[in-house]
Amino acid sequence: MKPLAGKIALVTGATRGLGKGIATGLGEAGATVYLTGRTLTATADAVGSLEETAAAVEQAGGVAIPIQVDHSDDDQVKALFERIQTDQAGQLDLLVNNAYAGVPALKEAYGKPFWESEPSFWDACNNVGLRSHYVASLYAARLMVPRRRGLICTLSSWGGLFYIFGVPYGVGKAACDRMAADMAVELKPHNVTSLAIWPGIVGTELMTQFAAEMGWGDAPAQAIQAQYNWETPLLTGRVIAALAADPNSLRRSGQVQIVAELARQYGVVDADDKQPASLRSLRFVLPYAVPGLRPYAAWVPDLEMPWPFLLLGPLGSPKV
Repeated sequence: MKPLAGKIALVTGATRGLGKGIATGLGEAGATVYLTGRTLTATADAVGSLEETAAAVEQAGGVAIPIQVDHSDDDQVKALFERIQTDQAGQLDLLVNNAYAGVPALKEAYGKPFWESEPSFWDACNNVGLRSHYVASLYAARLMVPRRRGLICTLSSWGGLFYIFGVPYGVGKAACDRMAADMAVELKPHNVTSLAIWPGIVGTELMTQFAAEMGWGDAPAQAIQAQYNWETPLLTGRVIAALAADPNSLRRSGQVQIVAELARQYGVVDADDKQPASLRSLRFVLPYAVPGLRPYAAWVPDLEMPWPFLLLGPLGSPKV
């Protein structure tokens, strides 16, 4: 049997990118996956749709239930969890907090100091992407705690540790990490796990477009991804599936978990059957600092650098 057969999962923000990859990875493991997002059917103006993600989940071997939800609307979110409670007799095994609406605002503000942006930049980054994660976690916990089982994964990023895309982004990601840790304190006595998940540099549709528009490189997207240790969204999905199938996941509760490092621990590979290096691995850090080493990155030892060393010399903004 597939490891998540009979398990019920919810992935927010699943129309494209990380959400689609996560949902597909859960489908591979046999889960029934509720998918949320604002775009139900593909249109010429939208990148991705819930119906396209549902097809990918079904093709991978899972069961997909797409539901159109705007995660800035608390009433819609409440109705979503009420439907899960009715449909699944209160069973929800996994929540993946992934919905994020800040990419257009990040593109608009890129390269500007915070005082040159409007106050609404904060809300664009942190309403759907921090507050929405709290609201979804609240309703998920109400289903998980009585059953004394469940896993809440909150997608965050290295921006919680280093300056990347500006003040509102970094503060929001640091807050996601703290929220996951503090929720873990209250959930652990009820056998429910809460984690912050850090992918690496993920080659999503919007990230690839963003890189091109920001002038990070003239090479085709595939070449950029290979040169800069990019991950596909499916790797995060496979890692979260392994976490959800791990009977001892509670030991990790409250921690930040790095996708590339979990992939190595669980023996999970990306879509190309490879395991990308962690962004704190010597294999990534040295070629990043010395561009001439990038063609020879595979020869550098894959050893994680201790956090204090990274704090002494932050990676800074992505440069492609």
